[in-house]
Amino acid sequence: MAERKSFGSDNHAGAHEAVLRAVVAANSGDAVAYGDDEWTSRATAELRRAFRVAGDVFLVFNGSAANILGLSLLLRRHEAIICAASAHINTDECGAAERILGTKLLTVPAPDGKLTPEMIAEQLSARGDDHRAQPGAVAIAQATELGTCYTLQELRRIGDFCRANDLGLYIDGARLANAAAFLDCSLADLAACADVLSFGGTKNGAIGAEAVIVIREGLAADARYLRKQQLQLASKMRYLAAQFLALTEDELWRRNAFHANEMARRLADGVRDVPGVDVRFPVQSDAVFARVDPRYLTDLRREWYFYVWDEQAAVVRWMTAFDTTEADVDQFVASIRNVAGQSADG
Repeated sequence: MAERKSFGSDNHAGAHEAVLRAVVAANSGDAVAYGDDEWTSRATAELRRAFRVAGDVFLVFNGSAANILGLSLLLRRHEAIICAASAHINTDECGAAERILGTKLLTVPAPDGKLTPEMIAEQLSARGDDHRAQPGAVAIAQATELGTCYTLQELRRIGDFCRANDLGLYIDGARLANAAAFLDCSLADLAACADVLSFGGTKNGAIGAEAVIVIREGLAADARYLRKQQLQLASKMRYLAAQFLALTEDELWRRNAFHANEMARRLADGVRDVPGVDVRFPVQSDAVFARVDPRYLTDLRREWYFYVWDEQAAVVRWMTAFDTTEADVDQFVASIRNVAGQSADG
């Protein structure tokens, strides 16, 4: 039987052919190291153009590193980060923010993964108390870890609140492309409220490349030193840059993300009427979260790879990617329907 498509993560997908071609093309002759090369110059210029900023762009290897670098620009030593309890920096980065930045995370339950100004305000009561870590920054994800997206209006409200309350705003943009594709907006529209944000390539066709975009003036001065100190200054930077050159050409990043989003919607639509399957959150990116009758899981996991997000509640996460095909989705949906039908017959 042919190997089946993984619905575990967009990280499971390979690299886009255009990215691979760009890396091979960059592998010609010598180039000055540590970013002083033509590929890095061109790639960072393209990213500045896409985000409509004059500030600096810093390329790093992975999303966790992008988050740490971006947040490190916003915090003093005694300050804490307000984030959703489901935030990647809280759940999936092995305590990197606490260990590397020495900061405290002030987590907020957010049922749909999204913070609001009202939720953030609840974390400000300790201001001025020298026994408590002082809130210094807010971190949100776009798209969120639950696959939902902040609207532009919601982003503006959070941005306005943070500015009014002297809070830095960082956006974890590991799936920023998916949010832009869903909202049909520019990267600059998404960045307008932020002080710093990341732009993920790895989940969108790259081999391993993320960008940290510094929006607010005056923040970038320390970034080059912090990137080195945080072990993220690539000696052969041209290979990271080449990946972004491929993704930014004719907005390949948007086409990849739009396709992944469409495949997630196709999957969600295909299972909405299946008994025992309940899609939990709006499908606004490349993720489908669903509660699945626990009786289905053993058979489904024998044939397909995906994550059970919450074992107790039997909530699964099904992820699509730029290379997920309609046939992949339809085959998976057919398997879900078949397993549900067998359970009903039993």
